[in-house]
Parts: sequence; structure tokens; C-alpha cells
Amino acid sequence: MKYILLAAAVTLSVAACKTSDKKADKPGADTATQLTPEQIEKAGKDSANFTTIEWIDSTTRNLGNLNLNEEIEVTFRFRNSGNKVLVVQKVSAGCGCTIPEQLTRPYAPGEEGIVKAKYNGTGHDVVIKQIMVEANTTPEKVHTLTFTGTLIEKKK
Repeated sequence: MKYILLAAAVTLSVAACKTSDKKADKPGADTATQLTPEQIEKAGKDSANFTTIEWIDSTTRNLGNLNLNEEIEVTFRFRNSGNKVLVVQKVSAGCGCTIPEQLTRPYAPGEEGIVKAKYNGTGHDVVIKQIMVEANTTPEKVHTLTFTGTLIEKKK
């Protein structure tokens, strides 16, 4: 009986190893999380490591009416549409009233991500704000995302 249980345990262990090996062989499977900081830095400078990005949502968003003095979150979805790891070096905004979230990890080929920013809801009646995303992409390294809206007084 002990030998049967031992044989079953060994068989299951071998099967589990083969299953995880197949997952690792898939293109883009966890390759992004295995990069060293040096590789990430190199990806942004070495054109041999450039990839392409697809903005799933439009790079321009009209948010419609926005409540004055209320924080608004805006998101832009993207996909690494190339065959190299996508590394976002920097996400910045055109002014201090928009705070973008920094992306802290690379994205494998085919993987999707989100650029998020918060806008504090102040300013003039018409809002036109920009977020710049710098990445190891070709033909452009800097992508401009724009959101617009109209600030209105919140009804009481």
C-alpha cells in the first residue's frame, strides 16, 4: 500500500512539473516579471528592444460634465502589441492638477495594462488635460493621452 501511494505521489509530481513547463513555454508567459533592473533600463534605450503599443481605448476621452472640486479618475487601456517586453519608463501630466499613477512593471507581449490618473476637478469651465506616457515603443517613444470635460457646479 505504501508503494502505491508513493508511486501515485511521484506520478502527480511529474505531471505537475510538465504542466508548469508548458505554461512557461507560452510566448510572453511571465517573461516581464523576470527582467532585472538593468534589462528594464536597457529596454528604454536600446532600439533592438523596442516594441509597439496598442491603445485599446482611444487616446482622447471626453468625460462630459464633471463636478467642480471633485476628484475624477480617468483610465486608458493598452496592450503590448509587439514581440518584445513593453517597459513604461515614465508617466507624467501637463499640470499639477492631474496626478498620474506610475507603472512599476514591464508588460509581456500580448499583455494588457492600464494608465490611471486622478484630476482634482478644479480650473476653468472647459477642461483639456494631457498625460504623457514614455515607453520603449516605436515609432514613437512618447504617447499623449488627452481627456476633456466641462466643469459644472454640483447641484445640492
